[in-house]
Amino acid sequence: MPSLQYFVASSLDGFIATADDRLDWLLQFDGFAGGKESYDAFMADVGCIVMGGETYAWLMEHEPGNWPYPGTPCWVFTHHELSAPQGTDITFVRGPVREFAEDLKDAAAGRNVWIVGGGVLAAQFADAGLLDELIVSIIPVVLGAGKPVLPMDGPTPPLELISSHTLGRGIVELHYRFGGRP
Repeated sequence: MPSLQYFVASSLDGFIATADDRLDWLLQFDGFAGGKESYDAFMADVGCIVMGGETYAWLMEHEPGNWPYPGTPCWVFTHHELSAPQGTDITFVRGPVREFAEDLKDAAAGRNVWIVGGGVLAAQFADAGLLDELIVSIIPVVLGAGKPVLPMDGPTPPLELISSHTLGRGIVELHYRFGGRP
């Protein structure tokens, strides 16, 4: 059965981006030992990608003409009118995440659904009881402020640690399952 997974990198103090959406603190770690292997292993099980409109706009600005997820269905939750690059499988939707959960799983065709980018959308899935797993790579940088990993309405039940791996340059990847889930 497919899982809805939030695979993300975070600063040591729990932020995924600076307050002004900068990622230079993270990008300085590109190419670290074990990073590509971890990402490739994760992506091998991804059948559908979900992101918010801000993440989509950031990708369009920073990856112009080079859609990073070719051949994988992508759903973008947005309140804006956006267009997709030619040849991509991108669906734009609006509304509560619960309304689309089964469609996302269907699009994943038996594989996992990856919630990409911002914590706000991932938190909507978690608040709705739909987020199955959190896979977070802790980057050894302290930002002091920024966009939180998972800005939920309240605390979660205890998460179950499935695995932890030390990657290169002091990065630790933690894989959790949300409590009470099989």
